[in-house]
Amino acid sequence: MPVLSVENLCKTYPSFSLKNVSFQIEKGSIMGFVGRNGAGKTTTLKSLLNLVHPDSGTIKFFGLPLSENEDEIKQKIGYVVSSDGYYKKNKISQITKITKSFYDNWDEDAWNHYIEVFKLDPQKSPQQLSEGMKVKYSISLALSHKAQFLILDEPTSGLDPISRNELLDIFCQLRDKGISILFSSHITSDLDKCADCITYIKNGDILYSGKTSDIGMSLDDFMLNNEKEEIRV
Repeated sequence: MPVLSVENLCKTYPSFSLKNVSFQIEKGSIMGFVGRNGAGKTTTLKSLLNLVHPDSGTIKFFGLPLSENEDEIKQKIGYVVSSDGYYKKNKISQITKITKSFYDNWDEDAWNHYIEVFKLDPQKSPQQLSEGMKVKYSISLALSHKAQFLILDEPTSGLDPISRNELLDIFCQLRDKGISILFSSHITSDLDKCADCITYIKNGDILYSGKTSDIGMSLDDFMLNNEKEEIRV
């Protein structure tokens, strides 16, 4: 059974629409989600979190329809972004105290483990953290409530190469532990290193969803071949 199954997802705006978006992710895999700005990645991700209400289609996590099981599903998933959405001046310890009250499966031992592994100082505030440490903090929160599925929205954007490689190693280790990941990114070289499969969206349409190994070329070349447009100046 897929960890995530999206079938015929549609959402229409005045100047853009998602058109029957369909893909699925298996347990213990990393899926890269790619496409140009405005292709529909953000609308799709927000639909998965029920922040956008699709016009039609179905979204299932762990075999459960999102529309009927949102609270149960959100206990099992984590959302990680490149920039923090926390109160910048509050201490991490204060933010964590509030956050953990929302989760039935919060594991304090796991939290203590991850802040030690990631070298997070609970007395610091988000504004005192580097971009890489902010991502690690978000991952720590997700794993401390035993998330089985992570949605990563441009998690390596703006990071230096060393920090990016460090995070990619973490994502691969999580995959090896059976955690599934949907990884939206513009940095195709990151996905070449860690993604088992790719879903490629263009103008609201899914052009490809399958194994990375079946593409037969680098992801960068694959996208360039599909995005070529004649430009007249």
